Amino acid sequence: MAAQHVGICGIGVVSGYGWGRELLWDGLLAGKPAAVATSGLGDPMWIARVPGGGSPGDGDSRFARAMRASAREAVENARSRGWRPGRRVGLLHAVVLGEVDLWKDFYTVRDGDVSVREYLGLMPSTPMSTLMQEYGFHGPAMTVSAMCASGNAGLLTAKSWLDGGIVDDVVFVATDLSLTPENVRHFVRLGVAVVDADPLEACRPFQEGSRGFVMGEASVSFVLSRGSGRPYAYTLGGAMTHDAHHVTSIEPSHAEVFACVQEALRAAGVSAGDVRYFNAHGPGTAQCDAAEAAVVEQLFFADTGIYSVKPLTGHCQGAASAIEVAAAALGYDRGLIPAPPTVAAAHPQLLDGPTPTKGGITVKSSLGMGGHNSAVVLASPDAP
Repeated sequence: MAAQHVGICGIGVVSGYGWGRELLWDGLLAGKPAAVATSGLGDPMWIARVPGGGSPGDGDSRFARAMRASAREAVENARSRGWRPGRRVGLLHAVVLGEVDLWKDFYTVRDGDVSVREYLGLMPSTPMSTLMQEYGFHGPAMTVSAMCASGNAGLLTAKSWLDGGIVDDVVFVATDLSLTPENVRHFVRLGVAVVDADPLEACRPFQEGSRGFVMGEASVSFVLSRGSGRPYAYTLGGAMTHDAHHVTSIEPSHAEVFACVQEALRAAGVSAGDVRYFNAHGPGTAQCDAAEAAVVEQLFFADTGIYSVKPLTGHCQGAASAIEVAAAALGYDRGLIPAPPTVAAAHPQLLDGPTPTKGGITVKSSLGMGGHNSAVVLASPDAP
């Protein structure tokens, strides 16, 4: 398998739980949401915001510090597991809203009066360029953006680079630290985000009484390679489609969602019967629950387990599917699916709390606002 598929050889995470992948894992296993009631952003609200931290040398913003910290952790982790970079290491960065804090200050506080160096630091390509300089990487560097499906889009782009022989390895980073009061309130107005309740009470994917999602932040990084190293999981393939229907709503027939999952299975060379786990987009909204429950019921078998970690991590927007892939990959490595506890009547295939893995195949779906559908197929490193 190592010669055919792309290994996730290193993982780095900055999340609402703190700075480091072990804090993410510990929080998931404890079933404790990363969100806390925060009063420093205007009205009190439950959000999973990345706490202060990182190195001042990595930039003036939480965004730049988190991006570089997660990437550095992933590279160091991959090296400790036997990965050695090839001559052409590429960098992909999934971003929806970048440097929101600094851009806000640029316009409303400093009236554009910043140095040229500070201005260049606002550009999404700058943290990527400085990271390439830090490691002496010389492959392509590019930004990917597909709303909440950006993480899956980045993984599929990385695999296409590797399949096409464009690079030897890829460092993929997905960063979203955009929880300003203005951004949070607009998602509340859309009727999808909940800020006035404990996360496990508000966000209950595939359970009765779910009201939507709690918002989160994260920067998540992977080292992806066909080469040496002891991978956490393999990326076998995937697909993306688009509803071409509405700026927020899923097309009611779910035709393109279904097509996306079916095309992902074909691209990965696996059958529906091989799928042991469906790592859902699972934001806890009625339309997403309906669409993904239909996928499970009509495309997969009755022994396929469903889970979504959004009640715990929050919905991390542009980094959402990346943090959810990290949860699946760490789960394979450690023998446990870090599913949240169920708190209400649930879909019969929903996993209830940490569950021993059976290995096998995971389909990771991610549905981005505006009609972006994506699915990535992952496999345990010991899958036949």
